[in-house]
Amino acid sequence: MDRWVYLDNNGTTRTADEVLEFMRENSGLYGNASSMHTLGRNAAAGIDWARQKTAMLIGALPEEIYFTSGATESNNTVLSIFRDRADDGDKRSRIIISSVEHPASIESAKYLRKKGYKVDLCPVDHSGRVIVQELEKLMGDDVALVSIMTGNNETGTIQPVAECAEIAHRYGAYMHTDATQAIGKIPVDVNDLGADYLSLSAHKFYGPKGIGVLYARKGVPMAPYIHGGHQEHGMRAGTYNNQAIYGLGKAAELALAGVQEEHDKLWSMREALRKGIEERIPDVVINGSNDEALCLPGTLNVSFPGAEGESILLYLDLEGIEVSTGSACATGSLEPSYVLLASGLDVELAHGSVRFSFGRYNTMDDVSYVLEKLPPIIEKIRAMSTRRG
Repeated sequence: MDRWVYLDNNGTTRTADEVLEFMRENSGLYGNASSMHTLGRNAAAGIDWARQKTAMLIGALPEEIYFTSGATESNNTVLSIFRDRADDGDKRSRIIISSVEHPASIESAKYLRKKGYKVDLCPVDHSGRVIVQELEKLMGDDVALVSIMTGNNETGTIQPVAECAEIAHRYGAYMHTDATQAIGKIPVDVNDLGADYLSLSAHKFYGPKGIGVLYARKGVPMAPYIHGGHQEHGMRAGTYNNQAIYGLGKAAELALAGVQEEHDKLWSMREALRKGIEERIPDVVINGSNDEALCLPGTLNVSFPGAEGESILLYLDLEGIEVSTGSACATGSLEPSYVLLASGLDVELAHGSVRFSFGRYNTMDDVSYVLEKLPPIIEKIRAMSTRRG
């Protein structure tokens, strides 16, 4: 193996050195932040600092930031709030999400439907972008919540969240967006988006795993998903994970300062790989959008007809190149990507898709290495497939 190239940054990023060092520097702040003694108060001050940094990252107020274990918990919390309101007899009992949401939302929606709750899926176009006219058709005075992700984890497609929020609010519904994949890659501001709720995870932008945020605009409905102590104004019980929260704060600080530089670097590598693949490999399909304004900069999803995505992944792995066939949360499933199917891609092409996702620590040398190794792999797999046929 000549080298190792990590191109699964949408699955998770490496924790930044600056974040790890900051966490080490503050390892002495191990006190229970709910305690009134000095060590507890010092720990709480560190958590307040992280809350402020995270709020600044998304244009929120510190008191609108609730720490969670990650975006999966945040998404589930929002959906549970409106499930409980329906149970309490609220006439607004219907939820609308897009058909390409992350499994954290899609699987939660399936569960709610199974239990008899009303959840509708809003369709998307061929690039995986929500069709706002179709959202408007789904709206009514019984809709409580609209949930549309900011950027898709598989294709990178950026959603028209602000337009969807305007429609939701016009009908008296609340707006939630899962911004997990977008944070640190494009500017994300809750006010520009019109979001009432927003979810994010630190490990998607070089912070530690197991820590995330639910943003909830002042005055919107809130209820605890995890019950117990008084932490987070009684909305999320459990002793604070000090070090992870400090790491989140530092990652947020770095992300806010470097978002444009990060965007430009990721987009240049993404485009270099796309153009190189199209030049060197015949018969490929780029999934999502190639418009810089409509695609997260580090995400490239490609289908290779005649070659299964799982086989491509394994052959690339043997060469030290780590990619994905879709969402890490769906790994282990042999079903084709529901995101690509919802975008109108046929089953064969969906089975032959690979996601390359760049991050801060990738270089153009990584692109060159992939373009050296990928074409003969596709040729080999296609030849074997032809012989079997």
